[in-house]
Amino acid sequence: MMTEALTYFHFSLNIESMIKRTLTTVIDRAWKRGKSILLLGPRQTGKTTLARQFEFDLTVQLLSSSLRRQYEMNPDLIIREVAALRLKKPARVLIDEVQKVPGLMDSIQLLIDERKAQFFITGSSARKLKQQSEVNLLPGRVISFRLDTLTFDEFSNSMEPKNIELDSLLYFGQLPEVVLTTIKNDKAELLRSYVETYLEEEIRKESGLRRLPEFYRFLESAASQAGNIVSYTGISQDTGVSHVTVKAYYEILESTLIADRIDPIVTSPTRPKLIRSPRYLFFDLGVQRVCAKEAQPLPRTTLGKYFECWAGMELLKMIRHKSDSCSLCFWQDPGAAEVDWVLKKGHSFLPIEVKLSERIKTSDVRHLKKFIEEYSCPKGGIVVFSGNRKQMISDQITAVPWFELTNVVSEMFF
Repeated sequence: MMTEALTYFHFSLNIESMIKRTLTTVIDRAWKRGKSILLLGPRQTGKTTLARQFEFDLTVQLLSSSLRRQYEMNPDLIIREVAALRLKKPARVLIDEVQKVPGLMDSIQLLIDERKAQFFITGSSARKLKQQSEVNLLPGRVISFRLDTLTFDEFSNSMEPKNIELDSLLYFGQLPEVVLTTIKNDKAELLRSYVETYLEEEIRKESGLRRLPEFYRFLESAASQAGNIVSYTGISQDTGVSHVTVKAYYEILESTLIADRIDPIVTSPTRPKLIRSPRYLFFDLGVQRVCAKEAQPLPRTTLGKYFECWAGMELLKMIRHKSDSCSLCFWQDPGAAEVDWVLKKGHSFLPIEVKLSERIKTSDVRHLKKFIEEYSCPKGGIVVFSGNRKQMISDQITAVPWFELTNVVSEMFF
């Protein structure tokens, strides 16, 4: 097992020298324009590391229990501390993990409103902020961003993409520290620790959960079924948790940024009935696997499911970085056809199938063809596969190697 100091040193040393986060440039432009920043994302996705690339007059690290108690007792303390700086310009202040003391948000708003401070705020849960603070974060002055685990492009820039093992990527996920740790046993220990200390402990604290055994049963079931069309009733029957509670637990996973809800396309020019239930994607495949208690080696069918989830998360990260006007959805006719992922922008669509195979057969794209016939798809469709070279399957469908997915989609749709 790694020591905490060794883990932190290894992570800090490599993250700055090897990986440049895509959001850094966008945030830097907003920061230089005098905007305050709200950076949300799951724990250990690199929010603090990214924030430390900027210079601050005052830093408030709320993971410190002693410091946290001071602000809990007196949230206006931050106002006095900013005043004590005696600056002639707005103070630049970092508030790290603000959801620990949501009462600070009122004082932060006051300082922004009076132009006494510019804030860089990080948080790993929107739940407490929404529940315990009535603050209006001044749209136009505070710009919100979401930091996910590493995108494939972010960490592959430092190595040859073709040399990255897909199976290892699907098994260990893309948390920065896990990606940059080279020993597999250490990767496994980091993921196990993450689930035990964060998912099972901090989510419980932040959500006020009291029935821990039933939440753990739900978490295992939700992780096992991530990427599938959700059946609240099915999970309820499997876990003994009520249907209503299952829905509430999914809301907790969403608000703590552990899972994303993906809704289906529910209208069709020709089909009277389409699936209306959502799918959920876990923010990281390694964390999902540990929660689901799935051990290595993963069966081929499970790897195929994880490959589909991986593609979905890469597309979702791309949308967050590139376009507020685009959304990720899926399409399924309960009787005949389905498309794994669909990018939607206005009235245009880009359907995407995902196949863990090095060869694509005509039968693999039949549902893509149906979708293209029924909807506006000016760029045709894509099938993502585990081969090494692009292929034209038809004049409207391209087979794209997994490591070229985001580059090809970016050129076609953004």
